[in-house]
Amino acid sequence: MTETLPADRYPTPTQRSLHGSRIMAIVLTIGVVLLGTALAYYAYNKFDNKDISTSVISYDIVNDSTINIRFTVTRDEPSEPAVCIVRARSRDGSETGRREVYVAPSDSGTVDLTTFIRTSQAPGIADIYGCGADVPEYLAGS
Repeated sequence: MTETLPADRYPTPTQRSLHGSRIMAIVLTIGVVLLGTALAYYAYNKFDNKDISTSVISYDIVNDSTINIRFTVTRDEPSEPAVCIVRARSRDGSETGRREVYVAPSDSGTVDLTTFIRTSQAPGIADIYGCGADVPEYLAGS
């Protein structure tokens, strides 16, 4: 006498393997999402530079190969040095000059700086490319 199990009560072997595949797919999807979120959080905290902010106050075209820029740098840690890259662009928007500016430690959270940028073409505008706390060795003695 062969006993057969009621089909509606117990899953068949094919149904069991499909159920296992679904669970594995759900677990893998959750794992990938969690890993991606953790990686994005790490990258955001490592590369985001919220502790230094800048603002261009003015720029003045001196001649066809020089432009002056005046800007402020605000740091959360003013006792630490910083470096800013300022650049000049021509009227068509192409970058025509660039310069690194050492920002010395200070007592004030915000410092006002003025510098010039030599250009390869007639300058049209000056702006700040970015700032950071990783000061190159050759600027640290400035």
